[in-house]
Amino acid sequence: MDVVDLFVIGGGINGCGIARDAAGRGLSVALAEMNDLASATSSASTKLFHGGLRYLEYFEFRLVREALIEREVLLSAMPHISWPMRFVLPYHPDMRFEGETPTSKLLNIVMPWMKGRRPAWLIRLGLFLYDHMGGRKILPPTRTVDLETDPAGRALQSRFTKAYEYSDCWIEDSRLVVLNARDAEARGARIMPRTRVTSATREGDLWRITLEDAQTGETRAQYARMLVNAAGPWVEYVIRNITRINSRHGVRLVRGSHIVTRKLYDHDRCYFFQGVDGRIIFAIPYEGDFTLIGTTDADHPDPSQPPECTPEERRYLLDFASAYLKTPVTDDDVVWTYSGVRPLYDDGVSSATAATRDYVLKLDEADGRAPLLNVFGGKITTYRRLAEAAMEQIAPFFAGKGKAWTAGVPLPGGDFPVDGVDDLIARLCQRYAFLGEAWARRLVKAYGSEAERMLGDAKSEDDLGEDFGATLHAREVAWLMRHEFARRADDVLWRRSKLGLRLTDEQAARLDDWMQTERAEGRPSRATATG
Repeated sequence: MDVVDLFVIGGGINGCGIARDAAGRGLSVALAEMNDLASATSSASTKLFHGGLRYLEYFEFRLVREALIEREVLLSAMPHISWPMRFVLPYHPDMRFEGETPTSKLLNIVMPWMKGRRPAWLIRLGLFLYDHMGGRKILPPTRTVDLETDPAGRALQSRFTKAYEYSDCWIEDSRLVVLNARDAEARGARIMPRTRVTSATREGDLWRITLEDAQTGETRAQYARMLVNAAGPWVEYVIRNITRINSRHGVRLVRGSHIVTRKLYDHDRCYFFQGVDGRIIFAIPYEGDFTLIGTTDADHPDPSQPPECTPEERRYLLDFASAYLKTPVTDDDVVWTYSGVRPLYDDGVSSATAATRDYVLKLDEADGRAPLLNVFGGKITTYRRLAEAAMEQIAPFFAGKGKAWTAGVPLPGGDFPVDGVDDLIARLCQRYAFLGEAWARRLVKAYGSEAERMLGDAKSEDDLGEDFGATLHAREVAWLMRHEFARRADDVLWRRSKLGLRLTDEQAARLDDWMQTERAEGRPSRATATG
């Protein structure tokens, strides 16, 4: 009988983060994900490590402080896939609060003449707290910007003359998930993408879990001493239909949609725009040649319904950005849209925007029988702390196992200084002269210190094998198949990278054919790979 200490359902950031932490403490761990890793919420975020400036208006001070502390902890552990960014928040007197926030309700009482407007002093106070709540050491502080002279003002309408500029961080969200899964596997965890959990039942002090291979349809049983439900949007479905237990805890699914446009401005800073409805969106430099705009907040009641950016959400984002930018953004500027569903804990609030972004962990011990931990909500910024909090719930069932260890421990490829990216790029260009700076930068931003290991003994571009387009070659794809669980072209083009923005449909189809041939012929094998 195959028994592990911990079985995790869900291959998003929470599931993979918990698996990594648990494996590093000496627990035997298995994880199943019904699709590709990070195929749902964890590849559809706004791609920021941030404290959540707007959450201050909801008085979620613990969440914001924890997230602000984590920004720099995580930045140090993954400087290849995360890096500092500066955000420009243009100010104008007509800025308004979202009506449901505790701050807006308080100011309506003490300053009714403001009529819901957001005063400049309150924004500056919020940014002061943002600068100081998390013990910031790496990131620079807030400053005031004169938009009439600063380059950030050139893309904006002339009515904006003043802005505040503050710090947060970018994160390659789906790569973060895969690197956590890789590290978990390196520490002994069994990671099983495209493996569906069809049932989980308690048999005494064990869980009996039935697994189904998504490709072959074959089923098998797996036993575990404890079950962790980190299924994201499907967390409530798992409770009610997989484990079939009664629970009063539920999830609120909130859809966040984004649009990607042609590059809208020339500098490398982001914009933080506040709308007349009190909501906010970001406009972020994206993949060198594009701008990412998002996000929306809309209820999404059915997890089986794939989230899509609706025409209404698309128009909302276009109009929102156009209210700030000098040149209006139109449908013709949009090159791609994507949506994700945030599985927030259902705390009974009235609006999707007001629903808490904090994580909630609920333990079900069932009168001393095999325990179950259900994971609700969370932000990508606090995934590591969520994993530690989950381990605090898990640890009492496994006496003598290791203590918290993940703070500051680099993910694969992240074992270099935060300011060392340019040095790595220069070293890569020196060793592989055929790359060029842009290609080398892409590889370092994906693989960090492992880029040289991936390129191996290549002396020319021809040594990298078939060219699929946009600098993607067979050797890199083989690496992703061997080391990063990639099986299909979409895994490579939209989760391990965003090269899908650059390849044609014909190139993507050729890539998928090549990958399926490699798999059918037993190449490349993750079990035997040494490169």
